[in-house]
Amino acid sequence: MTMSDTRSPANTPSVAGRATMVATGGSVIAAHFLGEKAVFVLAEDAVLLVAGDGASQRVPLHEGGILSSACDGRHLVTGGDDGRVMEIDRAGVMRTVFADPKRRWIDHVALGPDGAVAWSVGKAAQVAARKGEVKSLDLPSSAGGLAFMPKGMRLAIAHYNGASLWFPNAQVKPEFLEWKGSHLGATVSPDGRFLVTSMQEPMLHGWRLVDGKHMRMSGYAARVRSMSWTADGAFLATGGSDQLILWPFAGKDGPMGKQPALLAPHAKKLAVVACHPKQPVVAAGYEDGLVLLVRLDDGAEVLVHSSDLDAPVTALCWSGDGLKLAFACEDRAAGVVDLS
Repeated sequence: MTMSDTRSPANTPSVAGRATMVATGGSVIAAHFLGEKAVFVLAEDAVLLVAGDGASQRVPLHEGGILSSACDGRHLVTGGDDGRVMEIDRAGVMRTVFADPKRRWIDHVALGPDGAVAWSVGKAAQVAARKGEVKSLDLPSSAGGLAFMPKGMRLAIAHYNGASLWFPNAQVKPEFLEWKGSHLGATVSPDGRFLVTSMQEPMLHGWRLVDGKHMRMSGYAARVRSMSWTADGAFLATGGSDQLILWPFAGKDGPMGKQPALLAPHAKKLAVVACHPKQPVVAAGYEDGLVLLVRLDDGAEVLVHSSDLDAPVTALCWSGDGLKLAFACEDRAAGVVDLS
């Protein structure tokens, strides 16, 4: 049976009719939720806030391109090519977290405990608490990705030839985790036991932090640009292949010596993944605009969105309660699906 037959309306459940489509007015690079409002981060200048009734508000944050964003449900931070780190909260209150005097690009941002913000600029990573001075760490190369540890003020920084673990508030040398190559993204398991980086090559690399044990996760068709942990931390869902790849992390050794679970095969590569915040379900967005909900227990699929234009999915995000899913595609098609 072909993939098109498998996912025909006759035999694939669909929630596409529950989507409220959104006119973004520009390309979307990321989606988030600030409380009940969906937030679409535009590639240029602004973010678009969408209320539950579909009413939208365009909020200018930068003078130029937006390169990065992060959100914890209470605050959204963005980094731009104007050298600024901006923040907006649920009430719509904006503030400038940092403005680089040389207007260097803010490549990556991350949100940490108690509203701490991290960003990378040039060959430096910087952190600012809600009330406190900016702390800076010189890096061997430009940062490829930032991720706060789930407990305590500690930042994981991916860079060339490995990753660094930095305590900004302590006068100690960062811990260096070495692995040759260019590391371009970083994510930490919800229990804080594992750090995983995406690489320039079509593979992931991981470390068990208690002892620095290495984990190589290969077999991808393309570079992995999207990673997401299941709510219980048992699996790391990833894009980069023509199916959803789920690496097992429930045991003390993580995926070492184990094979990943493979679900939702498709003719096009998987571009963006987003795990449900409470249930064993993954939203999967492919390079032809297909968005599926995939249940991990049995691989069952539900259709969310499809495109006749083969426009890649660029953003997926769940609301904190897991009742809404925001999505966006390269053809500027975007929407919020109500699953309540």
